[in-house]
Amino acid sequence: RRISINDLLPRDTIPYKKNQIKKVIPSKTICVVGAGGSIGSELCSQILSFNPNKIILIEFSEPSLYKVNNDLKSKLENKNTKIVSLLGNACSKSFINKTFKKNKIDIVFHCAAYKHVPIVETNPLEGLFNNIVSTEVICSAAETFSCEKLIYISTDKAVRPTNVMGASKRVCELIVQAFNQKNINKKTCFSMVRFGNVLDSSGSVLPLFKKQIENGGPITVTHENVYRYFMSIPEAAQLVLQATDLAIGGEVFLLEMGNPVPIRKLAEKVILLSGLTVKNKDNPNGDIEIKITGLRPGEKLKEELLIDSQAQKTKHPYIFK
Repeated sequence: RRISINDLLPRDTIPYKKNQIKKVIPSKTICVVGAGGSIGSELCSQILSFNPNKIILIEFSEPSLYKVNNDLKSKLENKNTKIVSLLGNACSKSFINKTFKKNKIDIVFHCAAYKHVPIVETNPLEGLFNNIVSTEVICSAAETFSCEKLIYISTDKAVRPTNVMGASKRVCELIVQAFNQKNINKKTCFSMVRFGNVLDSSGSVLPLFKKQIENGGPITVTHENVYRYFMSIPEAAQLVLQATDLAIGGEVFLLEMGNPVPIRKLAEKVILLSGLTVKNKDNPNGDIEIKITGLRPGEKLKEELLIDSQAQKTKHPYIFK
């Protein structure tokens, strides 16, 4: 059968508190920057179910914008909700300011970023420019046009970063907190959500493993002892929406994601759930081999979320700040 994400998570799915979100989204104008990405598109889908006045989709990739626009229109039940699809670059101050001025946006979700560690490691200037400049431009627009809230999507790779992508996201966190600190108009709440790897997103190992299995193997794992925190795409979007309700300004919200998962064990599980066997020295006639390729530049053995003695509880049992 088709592999379910729940088969691979090492814990129960995080409970969804819809009542929290009902206070945040209905009748508002919501802007999702990076609306065509894995998190952005799921966020748009969940936002739509809470009857906002308008959803503004900002996306640089035309195929991604086309897909998310069609998906949302097929789910649209409330004819009063408007969907506005805008093709543009989040680093363009004139484009962002024009969009914010015209639409009187209440809440901004900034999901747009270059996020693939090896790609950004090879293209550091583009990665730094895209991630950092877009964040400054969007925060500035949110402040200038008095948005209620801006929620920035960050990553565990921003904690003590060892790669350019993680470092760029850490700078972005500091930008968001700086805007919240100066907060000239005292009207905009700037906060952020930091989570680990999202299973089945465009950059996760699961689609790669599935493709490698379809091709007959081997599955590639960078190191025997690589561990990662995982969550599902719906969980990630739900966390972002629930954190929006909790946000009062300047927080980094974290999800209790259970224990980190050994990537080798995840690879073995995907092979077995596909109805196949692992090929190794104990089972030379197995179907799929797991090949260790070596850590990539900037890659850590273990990521950190920084849920420690410093992290405070919120009214949601699985969300810390």
